[in-house]
Amino acid sequence: MTNKYRHDAKSFVYKVEEEAELLAFLLKVMTNRSRNSVKSILARGQVTVDDHLETKYNYPLYPGQTVKILKNKAAIKESVLIGMTILHEDDDIIVINKEAGLLSIATAKEKKSTAHHQLMEYVRKEDPENRIFVVHRLDKDTSGVMLFAKNEQAKKTLQNNWNTMVKERTYVALVEGKVTEEKGYMKSWLRESKTHLVYSSHTPNDGLLAVTRYRLIQANQDFSLLELQLETGRKNQIRVHMQDLGHPVVGDKKYGSKENPIRRLGLHAKILAFTHPTTGKVLSFEADVPRSFFAKTK
Repeated sequence: MTNKYRHDAKSFVYKVEEEAELLAFLLKVMTNRSRNSVKSILARGQVTVDDHLETKYNYPLYPGQTVKILKNKAAIKESVLIGMTILHEDDDIIVINKEAGLLSIATAKEKKSTAHHQLMEYVRKEDPENRIFVVHRLDKDTSGVMLFAKNEQAKKTLQNNWNTMVKERTYVALVEGKVTEEKGYMKSWLRESKTHLVYSSHTPNDGLLAVTRYRLIQANQDFSLLELQLETGRKNQIRVHMQDLGHPVVGDKKYGSKENPIRRLGLHAKILAFTHPTTGKVLSFEADVPRSFFAKTK
């Protein structure tokens, strides 16, 4: 049994009431659509589960989850980007809120279903000569605020002065276990193995310096919600430091997690504040923390 409980101009939202696979669930709630039509909607990336973009037919659903179905993409294609929304755009930069499940940039296996590729197509609608430049990245399964440049000069300015131009990088992490300290500070030097596993060294200068500060938002016996301030922006920094703390990020099997009740990585880039590369003005952008993070720590 399913329950449609909300819809707006762009989407239908449903609450899951019993276990089911995603395609079967969609066929039940979209009774006016053929099986092939529903498959196409899923394949095009018009479906999210708890704000996580999902295209797998057999993706398992559980009671309490939220499924959102974007309405006819063709009718609103001018304004819709799949798996992300634009928070800010001007002549030099685009800031987005990326959903978990969307790649930031192309990989050997996937070229088009990425934030970078979609934004490139978006700006080329205005002028085929327009381009988008990558400034930094978020992991595929990390959601939140991400910045792109719209010209080479803005990209160079941001990348060459990243540490001084970025004024705040705040993440929220859902981690395993009950964190008892209200606040904490972590410092180590990060190294990377031949198998691309990042790990901490506590020998000064034995790797890249990584500093993370954390604050407890709320917790229960099973999970904790932490706000994290990055003083450095190293690869996998939060994930390694949370493993070091003994409270790995939920869903992060690579760094010690044993549970994944939200069926995604429990990491979200909440705030990014930086100096605009052209105007010099400090801008700050925020993406709401996924509801599933709070639900697991009540």
